[in-house]
Amino acid sequence: MKTTIGKEKAPKAGSTADAMGICKLLSKFRSDDSYECGQLPPDYSREDPEARTAGVVTGADNSSYDVSFDGDKDPMNPRSMPSVRKWAIVIIVCMGTLCVTCTSSIYASTYTQMNPEFGTSSLVSTVGMTSFSLGISLGPLLTGPLSEYYGRRPIYLVSWSLYIIWIIPSAIAKNIETIIITRFFNGYAGSSFLSVAGGTVGDIFLHHEIQAPMALVSSAPFLGPTLGPLLGGFINYYANWRWSYWSMTIWAAALLVAIILLAPETHHSTILRAKAKRLRKQTGNDRYRAPMEKTAKSTGRAVALSLLRPFQLLFIELMCLCLDLYSAILLGILFLFFRAFPLVFRTTHGMNLWQTGLTFLGILIGMAVGVATSPIWKLVRERLLGKSESEPEYRLPPAILGGVLIPVGLFWFGWTMYPDIHWIVPIVGSGVFGCGMLLVFTGVFTFLVDAYPKYAASAMAANSFARCLFSAVFPLFGTQMYENLGYQWATSLLAFLTVAMMPFPWLFFKYGKVLRQKSKFALDT
Repeated sequence: MKTTIGKEKAPKAGSTADAMGICKLLSKFRSDDSYECGQLPPDYSREDPEARTAGVVTGADNSSYDVSFDGDKDPMNPRSMPSVRKWAIVIIVCMGTLCVTCTSSIYASTYTQMNPEFGTSSLVSTVGMTSFSLGISLGPLLTGPLSEYYGRRPIYLVSWSLYIIWIIPSAIAKNIETIIITRFFNGYAGSSFLSVAGGTVGDIFLHHEIQAPMALVSSAPFLGPTLGPLLGGFINYYANWRWSYWSMTIWAAALLVAIILLAPETHHSTILRAKAKRLRKQTGNDRYRAPMEKTAKSTGRAVALSLLRPFQLLFIELMCLCLDLYSAILLGILFLFFRAFPLVFRTTHGMNLWQTGLTFLGILIGMAVGVATSPIWKLVRERLLGKSESEPEYRLPPAILGGVLIPVGLFWFGWTMYPDIHWIVPIVGSGVFGCGMLLVFTGVFTFLVDAYPKYAASAMAANSFARCLFSAVFPLFGTQMYENLGYQWATSLLAFLTVAMMPFPWLFFKYGKVLRQKSKFALDT
């Protein structure tokens, strides 16, 4: 087995000294799932010749042969894929997230036609948005951990196929009960992209490359909800409300084809397990084992522990708990705006359905500006790296700035909502809020993937659970809050909540390394 690490070359096997030299070199080498080579036995010279080209570490006294990647350039390693292929995968997972989150919010635009047809109130109709968000919040708790055991691709294919199936009942529903129930399963099936996408990006990009793709992945769950009312405003103003669902079905079907053709398996442990299985079949030697196959746990126990992990991260890990709570409040506010914006802009400025949909352009443009700042944050991180080694906390500066912009935008939006002030002024304030929210999510998402590399999908699943749980609840009281407190003080109440959460990114930037050293899940640098 020829292995090159830096400029050092592995000595030839043949003596105990040579074996110890190889062991010393290999001890520096970790696989991409953080598995490290242990000590080699003294009689390393009796190595299996077939293992020399298999990317494994073997020994005569070992009961298993460790299968690993031959570095980041190994053709089987997803990080060795061409950049074009990597970005195609990023676009696919972003479009999937956009489609799901757009479906969640486009529903609010159907009220004007759907409510009279079904004879239901706006409050009852809002339960349909809540049920979808509940599905999204619960789904990642299953799909995220399962993707770390069975791989990303099977989860994408199965869940997305079910997502398409569950859209159709909403398009042909005869009553509101059908929509409320089927939207829960629709959200549950489509939620995989919200939890697994971050893990997929971590699979295919090196740490110093992850900033730009994670900026897109982080923005997709929030660009989608703002895109929904914009598209839905035009669809429901000029066509039947059922076309809101048929358009999402067409979008999702096209994306399923792209997943089948362009999205390979990227989970490192799953690929190594397949590699070990192939080696066992080719050589007839059952000692080849991938790292995840060396555990003594049964399959059922391993899956059960994987399903438990998001809850462990959410409730045991202080950093996950605080950042997930911050994320949840922000998404809850965004979903509350789907009820508040139509109320505010129709009563204050007399806008119709499609004009109200266009008011979400402020948040959309603000988020786009936040995405455009990604090169700046890359430079900031490089300057921080000049002083020390890479730390996950270096991903948090965007969240620190975003935490300041969010309450500024909310106060701006709330206290400019008067008939004698031009409608563009509060929309600009909402854009400041949107930019800040995107920066917070970019910092939080990249930090979670970097701080919990082995459990990235579970960390994102915990975050998605908290976010979507809040997004399910906030719309239920949005209209009543704005009517009872007034537009200004209702928005100020939301702003005060974000002020209370503002210090967390800074605190974890300063003390995150100390907290990670005490964690059994986080990366210890």
